[in-house]
Amino acid sequence: MKNIVGLEWLYDHLQDPDLIIADCRFVLGEPWSGRQSYGTDHIPGAFFMDLEDDMSADKREHGGRHPLPDLGTFSMRVSAIGVDASKTVVAYDDQGGAMASRLWWMLRFLGHERVYVLDGGYARWKAAGYPVSSVIPEAHAAVFSPKVQRHMLASMDEVKAKLNTPQTILIDSRDGGRYRGEQETIDPVAGHIPGARNRFWKDGLDAEGSWRSPEEQRERFSGLEDAEELIVYCGSGVTACPNVIALSEAGFRNVKMYAGSWSDWVSYPENPVATGEE
Repeated sequence: MKNIVGLEWLYDHLQDPDLIIADCRFVLGEPWSGRQSYGTDHIPGAFFMDLEDDMSADKREHGGRHPLPDLGTFSMRVSAIGVDASKTVVAYDDQGGAMASRLWWMLRFLGHERVYVLDGGYARWKAAGYPVSSVIPEAHAAVFSPKVQRHMLASMDEVKAKLNTPQTILIDSRDGGRYRGEQETIDPVAGHIPGARNRFWKDGLDAEGSWRSPEEQRERFSGLEDAEELIVYCGSGVTACPNVIALSEAGFRNVKMYAGSWSDWVSYPENPVATGEE
């Protein structure tokens, strides 16, 4: 068990007192839908964690569409649902693991190692006949003590300073059309950060929506082995997170995330933009 847990594992451990389950369902453009779905039914004992309310700060001029939240506020939020150093956290969503991976990254960034993403998400859990509930669990507050892992985060200035340096490789996690600048329906500028290589995050999943094996992830990221450092980004710092997990599964160690990502990059008009393939 490295970063991903299966349905059977979670079912077998549902009653563990040191387990915290986080429902991270969220749909872009429908910010109410995740909480609404959670209220209808969820994995028994799960607490709801909202991408925008809990895992992001308010949007500003810079920082991207989903800026990282105030770390003190976030720490208080996870403390409120019972997370401390003794707890194992399992996060799930219904978006291929993208939102759950954001919580995984946030907790890892703050030094919490025992956090995992549920393979297959909620739809797979429900389809397999595992129990669901509409009961909102009672929280038993704990004290989460963050220990910031600064090496996991890259700033815009750092990315800019490392453009076209051979030891650092940028990975763009968006789909190929957005990366090449052929289409852009969310952000005001199309294209990618010069020099970035495209590795669409959903390619880390198989046709059934399960996470690919470590061997398959290594094949996805072939050609990156000689880099001293990888910096991963996406549109707003959410779908980069499953690529960070996939890279970890594949055995890469020096991996950073540019949290502001493309939406932050293009908020600076002077930043260079590339289109087409690299």
